Amino acid sequence: MKLYDRALVWFRRDLRTDDNAALSRALDEAGAVYCVFVFDTEILDALPGKCDRRVEFIWHSLVELKSTLRALGGDLHVLHGRARDEVPAFVVKHRIQAVYANHDYEPVAVDRDRDVAARLEALPCSWHTCKDQVIFEKSEILNAEQRPYVVFTPYKKAWLAKLGQCDTDPYPVAERAGSLAAADAGPMPELESIGFKRTNLLRLGIAVGATGADSLFGDFLGRIGGYAQCRDFPAMAGPSRLSVHLRFGTISIRRLVGSAMELDADADTRDGASTWLSELIWREFYFSILHHFPHVVDGAFRREYDDLEFENNESHFRRWCNAETGYPLIDAAMRQINCTGYMHNRLRMVSASFLVKDLQIDWRWGERYFAQHLNDFDLSANNGGWQWCASTGCDAQPYFRIFNPVTQSKKFDPEGVFIRSQLPELSDVPDKYLHEPWKMPPEVQRASGCLLGQTYPGPIVDHAAARKKTLAIYSAVRDLKA
Repeated sequence: MKLYDRALVWFRRDLRTDDNAALSRALDEAGAVYCVFVFDTEILDALPGKCDRRVEFIWHSLVELKSTLRALGGDLHVLHGRARDEVPAFVVKHRIQAVYANHDYEPVAVDRDRDVAARLEALPCSWHTCKDQVIFEKSEILNAEQRPYVVFTPYKKAWLAKLGQCDTDPYPVAERAGSLAAADAGPMPELESIGFKRTNLLRLGIAVGATGADSLFGDFLGRIGGYAQCRDFPAMAGPSRLSVHLRFGTISIRRLVGSAMELDADADTRDGASTWLSELIWREFYFSILHHFPHVVDGAFRREYDDLEFENNESHFRRWCNAETGYPLIDAAMRQINCTGYMHNRLRMVSASFLVKDLQIDWRWGERYFAQHLNDFDLSANNGGWQWCASTGCDAQPYFRIFNPVTQSKKFDPEGVFIRSQLPELSDVPDKYLHEPWKMPPEVQRASGCLLGQTYPGPIVDHAAARKKTLAIYSAVRDLKA
């Protein structure tokens, strides 16, 4: 016997039907299940512009989700407004008795869900939430003292140990689809009708929706054996490119972890699978840090580093943003994010380190810039990554270890394939000078068509001098707190 006659599934960061915890539970517990997604104006109105690849990615993924639900006998209602208003209004209109949703962990979302839950209780309407976008959440992984881990390696060890004790089977949906409400939800609203414009998302070949995620994952499984060797080289097909799909839930984390564990048992794929699994665990580690230490949203995890006296030169920051630092690998990385919304993980580390430790600019400036431009922006991972590079976070890069942008360039893009793909103005620069174009003699500059200070900028700072200055900034804080 069903618990409810009518229920609602509110999709958020879980834009798929397959292996969806909230959808599966609602179909099991209710006789008729409606489905809704809200283009939340509280989120949309805070975006810096109306050409946003993430909004378009969501839109295309919703088109597919709506079609999939219709094929299963249901439909998707796509609304536009304040979610905390739209969901209760839908409940009243359709006489809904229970709302199901998957957990969202970011502070703004937690506040929204708390408000919605209170409004539903007053109707009355039951509110049910499920764990879906992580394997372990909140306080499920704690140390022997029942405290959160703040170092990754012991967290990973505990995570793997607990994985063997839990059920990660996919949640059944298709066999329960008979409970989907067949009510016509109307046509999918156009992207323009919610105030946004088309971007270069599809021209870039970015895969969207659950089918796009499936295609990317299938491709990655064919090369996962080489992931450990290839993942740091931006010119190589190393990463899975699934991060945006994890961000918006067009693929299940249980599916990815399950596949990684299976491939870890095969000698041919073990190195790549175990390395990739570690990256998935890093993602959950940062979710845990955000949950237990919410002060990281606005400040340093290690609070003493809130006192760092960064120079915060606005001109230098603009040159970093605009790919005009004069260091080819940094500029190529920034050109990539500006043009595509994607940046290779190694380059995220190198460009972040350069901003903080070569230009002495507060890591929060760079964190906000990435938040505005990354297709796969996720608060916990973005914050954790920036604090790692800035040496202000948990389990962070020691402050005295500073990436040398030239060394990184020579090591991870030795032939300049990636640099030239993003910076065509350096296409004809000889390999000998590509990583340090400021060393080109005038005649080589003329021959290559790369004139320093004209067609390509000279270096914004001297790395060696900048390194000394940064060490002094960090040492001053350490000495003060000692």
